[in-house]
Amino acid sequence: MLKKILIANRGEIAVRIIRECLDTSVEAVAVYSTADSESLHRMIATESVCIGRPAVRDSYLNMGNIIEAAKGTGAEAIHPGFGFLSESSEFARKCREAGLIFIGPSPETIDLMGNKSAARELMQKAGVPVVPGSDGIVENPDQAVEVAGRIGYPVLIKASAGGGGKGMRKAADESQVREGFLAASLEAENCFGDGSVYIEKLIENPRHIEIQILADSHGNVIELGDRDCSIQRRNQKLCEEAPARNIPDDMRQAMKEAALKAARAANYVNAGTIEFIVDKENNFYFIEMNTRLQVEHPVTEMVTGVNIVREQLRVASGLPLSVSQEDIEIKGHSIECRITAEDAFNDFRPDPGKIAFLHFPAGSGIRVDSALYNGCTISPYYDSMIAKVIVKGENRNDAIRKMRRALEEMIISGVKTTLPIQHLLMYNETFIRGNYDTGFIEANLGVLLEIYKAAGEAVTSETVGEENV
Repeated sequence: MLKKILIANRGEIAVRIIRECLDTSVEAVAVYSTADSESLHRMIATESVCIGRPAVRDSYLNMGNIIEAAKGTGAEAIHPGFGFLSESSEFARKCREAGLIFIGPSPETIDLMGNKSAARELMQKAGVPVVPGSDGIVENPDQAVEVAGRIGYPVLIKASAGGGGKGMRKAADESQVREGFLAASLEAENCFGDGSVYIEKLIENPRHIEIQILADSHGNVIELGDRDCSIQRRNQKLCEEAPARNIPDDMRQAMKEAALKAARAANYVNAGTIEFIVDKENNFYFIEMNTRLQVEHPVTEMVTGVNIVREQLRVASGLPLSVSQEDIEIKGHSIECRITAEDAFNDFRPDPGKIAFLHFPAGSGIRVDSALYNGCTISPYYDSMIAKVIVKGENRNDAIRKMRRALEEMIISGVKTTLPIQHLLMYNETFIRGNYDTGFIEANLGVLLEIYKAAGEAVTSETVGEENV
């Protein structure tokens, strides 16, 4: 096994990886910006190195400083977590050139799967179903109009190097295609340094289902089942569950087999996720591969018992996976809610500040991944996700009840959070029945906010004190 690893990230995922390192007797090096000098991940690591000022370009995206920190501390490998440099082939190459192990796939695989149009072509060759669309990059608005007319409206214009909803535009007619092509290309250039785009048929309000895979350098490739990630707002996931509900057994098996084909076609090594969308007729289509650890990986860990981060460390050490496909058995049901420091009544504007009081839920089948502690400060410089609450129940209904209790028990004061919205979601009839898709939040957010507002108005200063209203 590796002896010393640098974690090139912050927040809850850095804490998660550091804990895994320490549990396996691996020294963990934390890096931090000046804004994170009192962060939990820095305090629990074996050692820590400041890599720059608060802006991400000066710290968590500063490849040179991170690699120098790794070399200076004697780290053998770098774990990028998710976000930041986790899907940067350039960073993976720089690690290789510096004699460091990048805990993730090869830079060649990241390049291949990071270019969405190239990945699409590869999947077609591998026999994995893809959404009808353009054959590769679309060069100009005229070509975009021609492709859209051929596959039929509405269409989705997508950045080839994109992700997280950036560089993406919907179009229902020719004028929107022309306008969307230019807007998506410009945004893609600004966000990813690559303005190339391609076009797909827009599957309206599909379900978003993904398959977790693990692969090692010894030729072993396995899947760890599926997750439903359809509860999204502006293409950002809010709540995930495993396994996906209301999926026919034959379709579930076909998706798993397609995911394994995709991983093998990409010569994939380490942890990754194959993402599919599912239409109203239960046709599924490949949309992308995330070449990194996913935010929602805990739900898969809960139902399989497989420690995905530990497997990443094994694979990076050159060892085979500790489990085979025959070992994988899905037991129970797991749900994850992402808690963000945002003001739901102000278009979910981030609400950084100091945590005045904090209490996490506990009990059988409850897990909280977070870097919060009493008195810590949530920085305005970084992502607003501050905690993930994960539960496991004997079945889906049991998991929903357990999540209700966990969210009711959780207290975060000092900043506004989405905790009440997630709590109300657990009581929503459509969610409880499992009949939701990616259009759920858009259709139901107003109702959830109204209920939240009404509940808040019912709590008066006479009942709890003015300072707590």
